Amino acid sequence: AGICAMVATLTQGAGARFNTGLLLAIAYAALIGGIGTPIGTPPNLIGIGMLDKLANFKIPFYVWMQLAVPIMLVMLALMIALLYALHRPPALEIAGLSKFIAGRKGELGVWTRGQKNTLIAFSLAILLWVLPGIVAALAGSNSEFYKLLDAHLHEESVSLIAAILLFLMPVDWAKREFTLTWKDAVQIDWGTILLFGGGLALGGLIFSTGLADVMGNAIIETTGVQSVWGITAIATGLAIIITEFTSNTATANMLAPLIISVASTAGISPVPPVIGVCLGASMAFMLPVSTPSNAIVYGSGRVPIAAMIRAGILLDVTGFFVINAGLRLLCPLLGLA
Repeated sequence: AGICAMVATLTQGAGARFNTGLLLAIAYAALIGGIGTPIGTPPNLIGIGMLDKLANFKIPFYVWMQLAVPIMLVMLALMIALLYALHRPPALEIAGLSKFIAGRKGELGVWTRGQKNTLIAFSLAILLWVLPGIVAALAGSNSEFYKLLDAHLHEESVSLIAAILLFLMPVDWAKREFTLTWKDAVQIDWGTILLFGGGLALGGLIFSTGLADVMGNAIIETTGVQSVWGITAIATGLAIIITEFTSNTATANMLAPLIISVASTAGISPVPPVIGVCLGASMAFMLPVSTPSNAIVYGSGRVPIAAMIRAGILLDVTGFFVINAGLRLLCPLLGLA
C-alpha cells in the first residue's frame, strides 16, 4: 500500500496509462515474487505440508527455491514485458525521479536499534533456511553434517528461533524494552495460521474417510487423464481459475488433498501436480477480489477494471504454460518426479 501511494505521487505527470501499468506491476510482482520460497505465500506452505503429511514426501527449503526461483524470474520478466507493451510510458525518463528518491531516502534517517535487531534475526533465519542446501552442495547430501541438519534443523524451528530472538533482543535495556512485544505478536494474522492448520486436518480426513479414493476415481474417469504431466496441467489450470474468485490459501487447501488423491489413484507421483496447485494459486491477476494486492491497487482509483482483466487474462495464460514447462523441465532434474 505504501509503495502504491508513492508510485501514484511520483508518476502523476507520466500519463494515466503508464500509471496504471506501474501500479499493476507492483500488485503482480507481489504475487509472482511469493512463489520463490516456501515462506513466500501460504499456498507454498500448504502444499509442502500436505505432501509431507499425506504423501510422506518432504521438500527441503533449498530444493523448493531451486525449482521455483527460475519459474519466478521467467514470470517476472514476461510480466514486465507484457505490461510495458500494454502501458508503454510516454517518455524514457520521468521528470524529478532522482530528486524524489533522494528526498525520500533522506527522510528515513539513521537505523534504529529495533531495525538492526530485526535485520539480524531475519538474516539468521535466511542463513539457517538455506544452510542445508549449501552443505548439500559442498559436502553432498550423504555427509553426516547434512544428515544432522536435515534431521534437526526444520524450517518451522528456524522461524521459532528468529521469533524468540526478537522477543529477547533489547531496544532499550534500561527500560526493559525489546524488539518484539506480546502486544505486537497478538496482532499477527492468526486466522491464516488456523486456516493452514485446518486445511491439513481436512486433508487428513479426506484420506482417512476414504473420500480421497472416491474423488480420485471420479476425476480420472471423467477426464481420462492418468499421466503425471497431464494431471499436473489439470491441477495448475484448476488452481489458476479458482484462485481468481477465492483466496489463494483456500484454493490450495481445497485442491492439494484432492490432487494427492487423484495421483494416488492413478499410481503417479503427487509432487509435480501439488506444486502446480501451489504455483497456480498465486497466479491471481485478473480481478480486484482475487488477492489483497490487486484490491489495493484497484482501490487507488487509478486502475480501470478493464485494464486489470485484460492484463490478468494474458498473464493467467502465460502463467499456465510457464509453470507446466518449468515443472516438466526442473522436477526430473531435482528428483521431484
